[in-house]
Amino acid sequence: MSTPKSVLELAKKTSAKMIDIKFVDTFGTWQHFSCPIRELSEEIFSEGLGFDGSSIRGWKSIEASDMLAMPDPATAFIDPFCVVPTLSLTCTIAETGTKEAYTRDPRGIAQRAEKYLASTGVADSAVFGPEAEFFIFDNVQFDSKSNGTFYSVDSEEAIWNTGRDEAPNLGNKNPAQRKAIFQWARRTRRQDIRTEMCLTMETIGCANRAPASRSGNGRPGRDRLPL
Repeated sequence: MSTPKSVLELAKKTSAKMIDIKFVDTFGTWQHFSCPIRELSEEIFSEGLGFDGSSIRGWKSIEASDMLAMPDPATAFIDPFCVVPTLSLTCTIAETGTKEAYTRDPRGIAQRAEKYLASTGVADSAVFGPEAEFFIFDNVQFDSKSNGTFYSVDSEEAIWNTGRDEAPNLGNKNPAQRKAIFQWARRTRRQDIRTEMCLTMETIGCANRAPASRSGNGRPGRDRLPL
């Protein structure tokens, strides 16, 4: 989607019932609020949607907390995980009244950095290639209390489970150290879930390539999705 009009057409075509307004705080954590689809119009892309910014860490105090979320039509997609058809829009944050970009909004900071780069004549654009790396565990436990603290992670694939009584244990565990990188699909249970992640991201316009298992010094469940 590249224009407000095309976003409205997408919402109508998919019978979207809700809009999910997303933005990122200064610390990089996703924030969001939702509203009924009747709030969707071409005007919200230029006028923004008001919200209370006082609950966002490091942003506004309560007496000056009115802020605007300015949706970017290029970020529109139908959320594949919502039961009710929901249109997702990522926003830049602006000040009310002036509509100037908020100085602590990471998206606005990145946009200003790109404009500065172009103004220097060094380059016309900046290109970033994030690589999502993550672990998939079967069990995660942690605690911190007055008489002790601990954390524990576990996976059926982990090399430390080669001797576990699994009735039967077939010994098909992740190899140690860097031998786990790009391992054969039949040595890991995660091939299907990586494929599902990859294809789901493709449906919402997030292209990725070469999903694969990763190394981790015998650590299990490490995967990557280059974007």
